[in-house]
Amino acid sequence: MTRPLLGVALLMLLPFTTVCAFADPAPSPASTSGEPYELVRTLQAVQDGIARGDTAAHGSHIALTRQVGEKFLAADPGVWSNAQNGQAVIIYLLSGGGPQVVRKLPRDKLNVDERLFNGALAYVEGRQDEARELLKDVKPRTLPTGLGGQVALVQGALFARAEASLAIERLDDARLLLPGTLVEEAALRREILLVGQAEDFDKFEFLTLAYIRHYRNSVYAGDFWQRFASGLTQSSIALDERRFARIVTLLEQIDRASRLKLYLVIARTAMVHGRLAVTRLAGERALTLSADASEDRERAHFLRGVSRALTDEYDGGVAELKALDRSKLPERDVPLLNATLQLALDVRKPFAGGSTAGADKPPVTPARLDLAASTETLARAGKQLGELERLTRDRP
Repeated sequence: MTRPLLGVALLMLLPFTTVCAFADPAPSPASTSGEPYELVRTLQAVQDGIARGDTAAHGSHIALTRQVGEKFLAADPGVWSNAQNGQAVIIYLLSGGGPQVVRKLPRDKLNVDERLFNGALAYVEGRQDEARELLKDVKPRTLPTGLGGQVALVQGALFARAEASLAIERLDDARLLLPGTLVEEAALRREILLVGQAEDFDKFEFLTLAYIRHYRNSVYAGDFWQRFASGLTQSSIALDERRFARIVTLLEQIDRASRLKLYLVIARTAMVHGRLAVTRLAGERALTLSADASEDRERAHFLRGVSRALTDEYDGGVAELKALDRSKLPERDVPLLNATLQLALDVRKPFAGGSTAGADKPPVTPARLDLAASTETLARAGKQLGELERLTRDRP
């Protein structure tokens, strides 16, 4: 779902809070002494509640962000000589604060690192190339913890496409610097997709379980599971039969409908890549989740039937495929069904000459079979996996 830039910044780049913020309600800005860094900590405490599933916090944070901005503008110019307050300005920006507010502050009095300030401003204003150039050499662990975690999260976003390994490293920094906060929650959401694309299943599993343990009730949990699904299906990490039991454990954490969609996508992807053992395992899981006489059930039978017919259950697989209600299959699967049936029938097709001729000649080898048409159709099917994109788009 597309959001305005500041909404994305707020969603992905929300800030740190101390451990005590999880135990006690956050004070209102009016109850603090008025120092900008205290106002920002109050904002952070409310925003961190979003990671715990606090819908009231989610509903109030926009108004609170606006209120903090107003207090920044009303503050005595002398407060900005305090380095903590200067750092608070950067954190405020990366917490969804308005750049228009920051631009009205007395820049000559702000005690803040120039590159960090300009880099943060460039990032929230959408000047990504400039932000990358300004922030690329910043080492988050050399900064105060709260600021370092925020900057690491920004770097993870900035380098995700061009330098995925660096982005993963910076997102690890964000998680380690600010555990138990919305910064960690956002880092997990962003990193899960990158790790999936990097084919690192062990870390993919670790990040998923970490999210489940700490943030399964987050207001943004839906975004995590969308990224999880993309990372799982747009790579080969789900196509290894030896991992399937672990995949099942991860999928048990999501709702039934989404689980069914994922099993169908995994099964079809595995089929096109020739991983028929995974096709069968995922197809059987999809069968247990689908309703009788539904389109999803026919698709599951189709996928399982293919895996059976082309492996060790020829007769049962062919019978399953022949029993399908073709009207319930996606149009793009019908040519694949025809190709599979033809391929299966070709394997069992008797050769001319009869048994007497066969006694005088060596057995016919599979090399004599003309499977070009079937193979070509199977290859074309690999290009039709629009399911991968539609999975993310159609999730409830």
